[in-house]
Amino acid sequence: MVTDRTPRVRLQRWLLTLAGTGVYAFLALPVLVILLSAFSPQPYPQFPPQGISLRWIRALLDDPGWLDSLKVSVVLLLVVTPLTVLIGTFAAWALARLQFRHREALQAFILSPLMIPQVVLGIALLYVLTAAGLAGTLSGLVIGHMVVALPYVVRTVSVSLAAMDRRLETVAMSLGAGRWYSFRHVTLPLIKPGMLAGAVFAGVTSFGEVSVSLFLSAPETITIPIRVFNYVDQTFDPTVNAISVIFILLAVLILLVIERTMGLVKLL
Repeated sequence: MVTDRTPRVRLQRWLLTLAGTGVYAFLALPVLVILLSAFSPQPYPQFPPQGISLRWIRALLDDPGWLDSLKVSVVLLLVVTPLTVLIGTFAAWALARLQFRHREALQAFILSPLMIPQVVLGIALLYVLTAAGLAGTLSGLVIGHMVVALPYVVRTVSVSLAAMDRRLETVAMSLGAGRWYSFRHVTLPLIKPGMLAGAVFAGVTSFGEVSVSLFLSAPETITIPIRVFNYVDQTFDPTVNAISVIFILLAVLILLVIERTMGLVKLL
């Protein structure tokens, strides 16, 4: 009989613990390097840093170019996320609940940005938005980011709809509730985790989008990822690490808010 005290079980647990620790260390080490290098007083990234300084944080906040790009990225985040969640939720509900011809083709079309190379998608959007007079504008960036982020919302909401008991909607409508009332008061509360997960994916995708933004941005609509991309190509100092620290802190803050409000387990 094999018990928890046998050498074989103890060895397996030790190996699993060692493997898990190695994975966590592999994931955390790059973040640790960025965090410490951002506070280096040297004019180049150094790990471990020979001292602590806020030099590069101050340089970041004093540069109007970085602040303008941060403003553009935040505006895109605040516009793209709710619009994508709204459209994606209704699209997922229609695909799951309505019966119409070519439904599978429409679903494949909505999810196609996940399979099309980002460069090809950026070129296609550039041609279309240039013809519409929107290339290089904030509106064009909003459209481009929504196209990229929409499949994630549709997928997460579709999963919540698939896991939902449809009899609840039937019972509500049998008691006199209309389809719209049933959707607002029965369906929406039950698929809220999928909508929140979709919002997180949409926000992260929009804030970190590079490929499509390269084709659609103009000098006055440069996002943070594009400025980081151009900055690394021309300069080698810890300013990029400083902006990365801000990104990490924002991500941790978002995770803490989600954990306090509804829990990460429900989100996943």
